[in-house]
Amino acid sequence: MKIGFIGTGSMGSLLIDAFISSGALEPSQVLASNRSPGRLLQLQERHPGIELCGSNRETAGGSDILFICVKPLEFKTLTDEIGSILTKEQIVVSITSPVQLHHLETVLPSKIAKVIPSITHSVKSGSSLCIFGSRLNTEDRQKLLSLLSFIGVPIEINEAHTRIASDFSSCGPAFLSYFIERWINTAIVATGIDGNLISRLAGEMLLGTGKLLTEGNFSPQELQERVAVPGGITAEALNHLRLSLDGVFEKLISTTHDKYDEDVDKLNLLFGLNDTPQDSLDI
Repeated sequence: MKIGFIGTGSMGSLLIDAFISSGALEPSQVLASNRSPGRLLQLQERHPGIELCGSNRETAGGSDILFICVKPLEFKTLTDEIGSILTKEQIVVSITSPVQLHHLETVLPSKIAKVIPSITHSVKSGSSLCIFGSRLNTEDRQKLLSLLSFIGVPIEINEAHTRIASDFSSCGPAFLSYFIERWINTAIVATGIDGNLISRLAGEMLLGTGKLLTEGNFSPQELQERVAVPGGITAEALNHLRLSLDGVFEKLISTTHDKYDEDVDKLNLLFGLNDTPQDSLDI
């Protein structure tokens, strides 16, 4: 089986690295094209045996599964370029959340899926969000799920929930790391504790908390109740957080959805469609 990647920027190269290092793919199974030859050469240095293609059409034509890893507004130009060489037996996977299944199904003959990956796949962790088009059969779906299971936990979702699910699985590492960064920097200034030590403690805490939520049968509320003894230090600090963060998460969600809806509107125009974004939220 040949797996192609058009676009080898930060996420495209991350997926290639993760699939190969996890044993999901051999380098010889990977085809790649990118407008920057330098990135392709770097990939080949890391993974000798990767097939570097001279054009996107070459990558598309030689792939059983084709991952499209380009920016949203580049999709229409790309589909115009590769559409005539694709077949109905191939699987085309978009990793870009604003690109809707029907955008691609209207211009490509192939089976269409959308997979939203996460930076956490670089350590074989996190969730990949999977949205399957109507042309994929059970075998096709299982093929994708099996491939993705090597680098994380694939979870099938409704396309209408792409944005909000991505806030957690894909954007979440940035949001949490910002919170942790602010907390660490303040701790260093306030107490003089070693930065490497407190960063290690924070990382181990995040890892353990994730396991409690996924493997320990704790809900977030139950975990708070277990740690925060009434009248204790944690409970007092939690009350401060609740007051300080009032309205923050509503604003966070509305911000990501507004940007998402803006991108979907632009894509609708590019693809000649007038659909309302499927997962617009009124917050």
